[in-house]
Amino acid sequence: MAYNGFAIDEYLDAAKVTAELNELIKKPIYSMSPHALAAYDNDYFGAKCKKSKEMIDEAKNYIPGGVQHNLAFNYPFPIVITKAQGNKLYDIDGNEYYDLLQAGGPTIIGSNDPVVRDAVIDLLNTCGPSTGLFHEYEYKLAKKISECVPSVHKFRMLGSGTEACMCALRVARLKTGKKNVLKMGGAYHGWSDQIAYGMRIPGTKGLQSPGVPNFVFKHTDEFFPNDLDDLERKLRRNQLNGGTAAVYIEPIGPESGTRPVSKEFVQGCERLAHKYGALLVCDEVVSGFRIGLSGAQGYFGIDPDLTIFGKIVAGGYPGAGGVGGHEDCMAHLGAGLDAGGKKVTKAMCGGTMAATPISCVAGYTVINEIEKRNACEVAGRMGDRLTKGLQGLIKKYDLPFVAFNQGSVCHMDTVGTMHFSINWLKPWTIPNVLTQTDARKKEMQHMGAAYMAEGVITLAGSRLYTSAAYTEQDIDDVISRFDRVFANCGKLEK
Repeated sequence: MAYNGFAIDEYLDAAKVTAELNELIKKPIYSMSPHALAAYDNDYFGAKCKKSKEMIDEAKNYIPGGVQHNLAFNYPFPIVITKAQGNKLYDIDGNEYYDLLQAGGPTIIGSNDPVVRDAVIDLLNTCGPSTGLFHEYEYKLAKKISECVPSVHKFRMLGSGTEACMCALRVARLKTGKKNVLKMGGAYHGWSDQIAYGMRIPGTKGLQSPGVPNFVFKHTDEFFPNDLDDLERKLRRNQLNGGTAAVYIEPIGPESGTRPVSKEFVQGCERLAHKYGALLVCDEVVSGFRIGLSGAQGYFGIDPDLTIFGKIVAGGYPGAGGVGGHEDCMAHLGAGLDAGGKKVTKAMCGGTMAATPISCVAGYTVINEIEKRNACEVAGRMGDRLTKGLQGLIKKYDLPFVAFNQGSVCHMDTVGTMHFSINWLKPWTIPNVLTQTDARKKEMQHMGAAYMAEGVITLAGSRLYTSAAYTEQDIDDVISRFDRVFANCGKLEK
C-alpha cells in the first residue's frame, strides 16, 4: 500500500514478530546491569531530579501514591513535568526530554501546538471552557470526524475512552437484543466493570481487575488474539446463552499492538461478528487519527458498526472520548427515533462535561492540522526510522530484545511481559506466569528509568509514540541515547 497518507508503509509480519516474542520469554531476563542502574539512580535521579523528588514526597501527603494518573508512576519516583512543546518535555529541575509518551498517544502533531493553543485561547476569550449548552464546534467536530472515517455516520462525544466503551456496549445490546460481549484478550477497553476483563495478558479473566466482583463478568469473555477459531467457538457457544451483542477489538492488536495481529485476523473479526449477529466495535482510542485520518479501520479496509474514540478527539485537552458509528446504531443515542422516524430505545448515556466548547475546538483544530500536515504519514516515517535504528542496536549488542512498529506506534520489548498468556486448562502453570510477569515488569520499569535518565520518556519502558514534530535528526539523537543504555545491558544473574 505504501504510505498513501497512512502511518504504515509495509505492515509487519505478525507471525514473525510473534515468533520472536515467543523466543524472548523463553530466555533469561536481560536488562540493565545493577551497577549501571545504581549509577543512574545516584547520578541522575539523585543529583538532577531533587525538586521532583521533594514535590512527589510532599504530594503523597494528599494524593494516593503521589500522582493522579497511572502513566506518571515511574521508577524510582515520578518526574514533575512543567513544560511541553513540540517533541520535548521539561521537568521542574530544568531537565529536557524527548517525548515518546505523548500523553499516551494523542499528541500526534506534537505537544502544546501553537495553532491549537491559539484556537483554544480565542475560545476562552469569547465563550469560556463550558456552558452546558450547545456550541457550534460540537457540530464542526462531529462533521469532521464523519468526513474522515467512513463508518462514522454520526458521532457522540463523551468525556473519556472508558465512557465510550461503556456506551458502545449499551448501544450494542439495544441494537441486537443480545447480552454477551466478547473482547480481545489482553486488550484494554477502559476500566468500567464489565469490560475490565482479560487485560494486558490474555487469559487473565478478572485477575487484573481488583475491586470488581466476578459476578459482573457473567456476560463477558475474551478470545485469543490472532485466533479466529477461538473467536468463532465463543460466538457459537454464546448462541446458547443470550447471543453476542458485540465483539470488541483493538485493530492493531491488544495494548496498542503490543501483541501484533494480522490483517486477515482483523478482517476475520468483522466477518465472524456479523455472521453471528454481533456488532463489531473497533477501539481506536490510540490508532484513530494516528494510523490514518480514517483510522486503522481505513488501513485494514473494515467497516465496524461502532468505533471508540479517545484522547485525540479533544486534541490532548480534557473531555476526550466518543462513540461513532452507523446510523441505525447511533439512533440509540439520539432522541429516541431512527432516521425513518421509528421509535427506538434510547441508551442510558450522560456526561455533563462531555463535548465542552474547549474540547471540541481543540479536537476540530487538531484533526484539521493532522490533515494539513500529513501528520500520520510523517509520524509513521519517524516510527519506521526509530524502529530500524533500535533493531540495529539490538544486533550490535547481541541482545534478545524485539523492536517492531505499526507506523508511529513503536514497541521496544526487552522482557516480553505482556506476551505471556494464561491457559486455564493448565492451572498449575498460572503461579509461574504471574511470577515471571512480575519480575519482568520490574525490569521494564528499570529500563524506562534508564531511558529517562538519558533524556527519553517512554510509556512503561516499552512503548514509544513518534509524532510529526520529530525530524530525522531528532530520531537519530534518540537512537544514540538508546545506544548508551543498551551498552549497559546483559543477562541478569539469578
